[in-house]
Amino acid sequence: MSTAIKRLRSFVGPEMTGPLAALVAVLVIFSIASPRFLSSATFGSVAFQLPELGLLCLAMLLPVLTGGLNLAVTFTANISGLTLAWTMFYFGGADAGPEAFALGCVLALAVGALSGLIIGVVVAYTKAHPILVSLSMMIFVRGLGEFLTRGGDISGFPDFVQPLGHGSIIGIPIPLLVLCAGVAVWHIVLQKTKLGFNTYMIGSNIEAVRYSGINTRRVVMLVYTLSGAMCAVAGIIMLSRFNSVRVGHGESYLLITVLACFLGGVNPFGGFGKVLPVFVALIVLQLLSSGLNLIGANQHLATAVWGILLLGVMVLRWVATHFTFLSHKK
Repeated sequence: MSTAIKRLRSFVGPEMTGPLAALVAVLVIFSIASPRFLSSATFGSVAFQLPELGLLCLAMLLPVLTGGLNLAVTFTANISGLTLAWTMFYFGGADAGPEAFALGCVLALAVGALSGLIIGVVVAYTKAHPILVSLSMMIFVRGLGEFLTRGGDISGFPDFVQPLGHGSIIGIPIPLLVLCAGVAVWHIVLQKTKLGFNTYMIGSNIEAVRYSGINTRRVVMLVYTLSGAMCAVAGIIMLSRFNSVRVGHGESYLLITVLACFLGGVNPFGGFGKVLPVFVALIVLQLLSSGLNLIGANQHLATAVWGILLLGVMVLRWVATHFTFLSHKK
């Protein structure tokens, strides 16, 4: 029995323990609280709602691993979605063809990557705190989007856009397939490439990495550029799901992206964390939201619970670190 447990631990990894325990707890508690929780309707709803949040979490993950943060993820996604919408409307709106959609997606990715690149350049060359830099970019992008749209939204897209947000392939939602592809790409980047190794090293000790001869500025700029590009992918999915886009869509998602990263075992100071535990943590948060809705709780309560959960994760992490230090000291 102990051998099987050890093998399971080695396969799952210690960083998966917390998210998996939280997943089991949520499933047990809400299955008792509501008989409708463990149903295909609940999991189908989660499968369609999860991708846009998941893609934004991936966009947040890379900067956090470097010891930074990208507070502009939601507004970068929205301005990228607006870029796609403007492109299609330039080519006829609801009558635009697939070529216009493809061009719009390329431009949306370029806008998202450019937003991330600007943050990365300022962080890398001025050494300003990423929170301040990304907050400034968030304010700029939000203001620019509201100015260009006059605070309204853009809707009315070709019919072929809808399946990207609501369609399925062999019963699996297309947005979920896009998210799984993003998770796979991020896992490969972080675990199998030089960029991933350098990202972890910068998060651990950027000065030591700089003295070792690695171009830390280039790595930081690339990290934030990839973060912005992933935001653009989220923006495209959000446009196709809502059939509309505006600069204020998903403002509450920012809290969830940060919470999912920390609940997934990512060190808030950088240097440690993996993609799969963050993915599981995101599933936990989405199931928690769905469970609260099923028992009749107000949606604002879910936001409050997420905030308390974030505080609890920090406290538990401090307790675990404190007792580990004491045990080693003895």
